[in-house]
Amino acid sequence: MSIAAPARSRVRLLTAAATVALAALSLTACDNGGGVRDEGASQQPSKSAPADGDNGKDTSAGSTTDDRTGTGTGTASGATATKPKPRPASTGRTNPTASTSRVTCNGSTVKVTAQSVSRPVNHMLLTVTNTGSKRCDLYGYPAVRFGEAQSVPPVIEDSQPQAVVSLPPGQSAYAGVALSGGDDGGGSNGRTEKTLEVFFQGRNTNDGGPGAKAALPSKGAYIDDSLKVTYWQQSMSDALTW
Repeated sequence: MSIAAPARSRVRLLTAAATVALAALSLTACDNGGGVRDEGASQQPSKSAPADGDNGKDTSAGSTTDDRTGTGTGTASGATATKPKPRPASTGRTNPTASTSRVTCNGSTVKVTAQSVSRPVNHMLLTVTNTGSKRCDLYGYPAVRFGEAQSVPPVIEDSQPQAVVSLPPGQSAYAGVALSGGDDGGGSNGRTEKTLEVFFQGRNTNDGGPGAKAALPSKGAYIDDSLKVTYWQQSMSDALTW
């Protein structure tokens, strides 16, 4: 059966209305608070926000910023890093010049002077000054020779110091000389001598090297067989105690 023209017109109107209603429903479903999406457009990816714990730190190459201090420990592109120089390893060896930094005091490294003193009576003071460039050590006591004496006078044992006397360059040490027994006649064979030579002891031997001459007062020095000397002393007062 054929449909009349007015009926066909109503059918087309109903079909068009249904199509519009379906389109509206589709738009409503897509518009869920975010707007209508355009599926055909290609979007440039944006930089994502930093995740928790990243603190906004730039992790690009060449940056080594310390998060605690904010101080960069890396170097900028093109800069040259300066590395600390390593310390030389210890070999455990001592200074090779240490053994040669001290020598034995003798006539080649010191100057000796002799002077009379008022107290104690009948005594003389010997002064030894280091004229060398190295520290020198004075061992034992001076071996003094007045005139042409053939023997060395004895030492006063009680005057021995606790340590070897050591002289830096330019410094002095002392020794006392009991020249005679005095007016009590304690000595014999008294005589006046005009020359004096002082010899030195070595560390392990009595021969410490060359001696040194010391000028005596113009009137000379009166000595007898009670002649004695002290050990080398660090101070003048110690040298004149005996």
